[in-house]
Amino acid sequence: MTRALVLFAHPCPESFSAALDARVRAALDARGWEVDACDLYAEGFDPVLSRAERRAYHDAGANVASVRGQVDRLRAAEALVMVFPVWNFGFPAILKGFLDRVFLPGVSFRLEAGRVRPALTNVRRLAAVATYGGTRLRAALAGDPPRRVVTRAVRHACRPQRTRYLALYDMNRADAGRRRAFLDRVGRAMEGL
Repeated sequence: MTRALVLFAHPCPESFSAALDARVRAALDARGWEVDACDLYAEGFDPVLSRAERRAYHDAGANVASVRGQVDRLRAAEALVMVFPVWNFGFPAILKGFLDRVFLPGVSFRLEAGRVRPALTNVRRLAAVATYGGTRLRAALAGDPPRRVVTRAVRHACRPQRTRYLALYDMNRADAGRRRAFLDRVGRAMEGL
């Protein structure tokens, strides 16, 4: 049995993002994955990095004290899937806070002779499922920060065998047919994860 941590970051259970989260979890479950569903809003995750946490940031071991549960879940995962909307060309604050507070030295990376080395090598599959209000061109002109963070920074921390970034752009004008097609695309991608 392989374990997947699915991070979901949207406050509204009736959202299209929630439908995507449900599709991701159902597809992984159908393929035999043990799914650890982490709804950051429902769990009340605090995205704010405190002064004490920042001061302890480089103290590997002590730095995980306030996020031990999330760190344990991340370390137990063989796949990491993030489901989120892109707001103002970035992650929802709660997901950005998760990355700030949980992807710590000694957890997601190690510093060796001044160089960053991956530490989440237990994560063999990495995927993101995102929706954008703007077009692909607008996101590209803004540098598409979420895509870059996932496919570069998070990928570097894990060095997964497979990385997928699935995005529905121009969500504000996506009709039911486009949304349904994207749900199907996401389902197929998770079946092959």
